[in-house]
Amino acid sequence: MKKVLFLNYEYPPLGGGAANATLFILREYAKLDDLDVDLVTSSVDEKYHLEEISGNVRVHRLPIGKNESNLHFQSQKDLLVYTWKAYFFSKKLIKEKEYDLTHSFFTVPCGAVSWLLWMQYKIPYAISLRGSDVPGYSDRFGFIYKTLSFFIKHIWNKAEVVVSNSQGLKELAHKTDPEQEISVIYNGVDTEKFKPEFSKRDQDKILITMGGTRITHRKGIKHLIEAIDLLKDKYPDVVMEVMGEGNAKKELEDQVDELGLNDRVKFWGVTSKKEMPTCYQRADIFVLASFNEGMSNAMLEALAAGLPIVSTRTGGAEELLGDGENGYFIEKKNSKDLAEKLEKIISDKELRLQMGQKSREKALEMSWEKVAQKYDELYGQLVR
Repeated sequence: MKKVLFLNYEYPPLGGGAANATLFILREYAKLDDLDVDLVTSSVDEKYHLEEISGNVRVHRLPIGKNESNLHFQSQKDLLVYTWKAYFFSKKLIKEKEYDLTHSFFTVPCGAVSWLLWMQYKIPYAISLRGSDVPGYSDRFGFIYKTLSFFIKHIWNKAEVVVSNSQGLKELAHKTDPEQEISVIYNGVDTEKFKPEFSKRDQDKILITMGGTRITHRKGIKHLIEAIDLLKDKYPDVVMEVMGEGNAKKELEDQVDELGLNDRVKFWGVTSKKEMPTCYQRADIFVLASFNEGMSNAMLEALAAGLPIVSTRTGGAEELLGDGENGYFIEKKNSKDLAEKLEKIISDKELRLQMGQKSREKALEMSWEKVAQKYDELYGQLVR
């Protein structure tokens, strides 16, 4: 029995892709007889909560000051509070159970906790790179990257293993430390929950979606809005939906208002996990205009739902998108290029269907069960 202390400050309903990945992986862990796992994460209120996914997988939610109004945006204060509380709570768990290793999603803040526990107890640890923890990933954290890059490299160096969720993120990490050994374990997708349902599509509209839960500047949504503006006269049936909340929403709503696109672009706010499959099934095209991603869960879900993909070359996009096969690549921050690629798909219904079928075929090659098995094998290697 391998005993693992898992650390991720994000866990549904708090957070985005990394939170969902953690949930799906833990559900698969619950099916394995050789694993005993404790996840230390953040509460969404002022109380501590203990949840059992199964007899061998538990979730400990620590209060860090979150509530319904700030679930999808983590401040520096949130990360510091989580680090402090997770470290001391983990010490308490270690007194009750002898762990074989710790596994941290994100180098900072979670990897810092693993490193502190290694310093004190010599418990080996694994780090999973998720995106924003890699220097250069987000403009928002530019100053922090400069300040913490040495510490981030140190955490990687002391880890038993560092794992990226995409080849692209691995390459970005190597810009910080070219000598660091990094393996790759991709995200998975639930192909039963996310699947095509053509009857839900509006035959009089062509709906473009971005999926996801966070509305941030890094997602490049403003460029998709500009592309819609370029296409609006020629294609009056094209509409766009944006799900989620975030610090860029008000600015984007103002942009839509200024361009007179209120009848074309809809902001639906927070969308529940239960509603997300329908959001993709209603859509005709998925767009990822992000400046940086790890391995986008939203793109994986869109693939499973059988949607053509238009995406920047970021994170794991090149592993999921064949240019001209199941979609097109676009230049970052280039609204004109985005509009041109969208027009190719919008103007050809047969092409949309063919690309959607290719996307579904790619999704069927991936599953959370396989992801969990790869991590379980990794744990076994570390324990041995």
